[in-house]
Order: sequence, then structure tokens, then C-alpha cells
Amino acid sequence: ADLMAVKPDIVSPDDAIVLDRVHGMVHFDHVHAAYESRPVLHGVNLTVVPGEHLALVGPSGSGKSTLVSLVVRALDPTSGTVSLDGHRLDRLDLRFLRSQVSVLHQEAVLLTGTIRENIRLGRPDASDEEVEAAAPPRCPDGYDTAVGERGGTLSGGQRQRIAIARALLRDSPIIILDEATTGLDPASTSAVLEAIDELVVGRTT
Repeated sequence: ADLMAVKPDIVSPDDAIVLDRVHGMVHFDHVHAAYESRPVLHGVNLTVVPGEHLALVGPSGSGKSTLVSLVVRALDPTSGTVSLDGHRLDRLDLRFLRSQVSVLHQEAVLLTGTIRENIRLGRPDASDEEVEAAAPPRCPDGYDTAVGERGGTLSGGQRQRIAIARALLRDSPIIILDEATTGLDPASTSAVLEAIDELVVGRTT
């Protein structure tokens, strides 16, 4: 088969909507979802109002990450709808939707380059001043510190703080934290939580 001919399941609709301003209201309406035809969510109803901070707690495999996947349309519901500010996600332009959400995973993805370049991934057209305003304090050699492959030269806490700086630079109205402090030692955890406190002010989290 021609690999280039494979179409992704999730694409922008033909007459995609781009909103002027996003307030950050996320609504799940009777959402069912499945991974590889195995049902994971069974009729979830949930409203997160703009600026609200909501924590989801549950054992591994209970569907927390599935909710995350639905918000950024990495996955679509098998039935029910997910909406942003009253607009169904599958009616919105996909690139626009994803630009409105910053996701911090357990493992921050860093690329080989400098700290400055890694933060700038959040918004490639940002000025040096904007990058530095978002950056975590106490970078070892400042912003030109080299980051080894996959961030291997940095600690887990440093990697997460760079990911948070990236999200601050993106300035998206919705933040999703998917076990962002798991596996960090107590000192790193408190530094990361302090940075998260700054990130989430006024944002749907």
C-alpha cells in the first residue's frame, strides 16, 4: 500500500471554525470513548468553566489520559460530544484547537539544542526577551546551555520547568497537566509546582 495515501482519522472539517477569542470552557456531553475498540469512558458529563482548576484522580487505566486525548482531538468520542466555548471540537480547525491547549506530560520532550531553542518551540516567532521572560530562573549557563539528546543532560525537574516555560510562552487559555510531577524528587517537585502555580493563573486547568 502507498503509505502516503493513508489518511489520518482525525482531520479539520471542510468549513472549519476559528474563534476570535477563546475563554476556555470545556464541556463533555455523554461522552463514550474507546481505545482500539475497547470501551474506556462510559457516558461522561463534565463542565470545566473558564479559569477553573479541576483535578481528576483515579487508578491507572481509569480513563484520565483518555480525557486529555479528547480535548486535543488525538482521539474522538465514539458517541457524545466534547466542546470548547460551546463549539463542538470536530467543527473547529484542528491546528487552531491544538494551539489553544498546552499539555504537560510526565516526560517533557526536549530536542538537542539550547535551553533558549527548546523554550522557543512554544512560539517560534517569540523574541529573545519574551523567551527569557518565560524561562525558569537559575539556568546553569543561561539560555545557551546545551541540551543533550532528549534532554539527557538535564534533571527531570529542569526538563519540566523548560516545558512549563514553553507553555507560558504559548500563552494558551487551557492547560492540561498529565502527571507532570510523577517521578521527581521532593525538591524538584516543589520547584515544578511553584512554576505550575505561575502558569495556571487565570487559565482553565
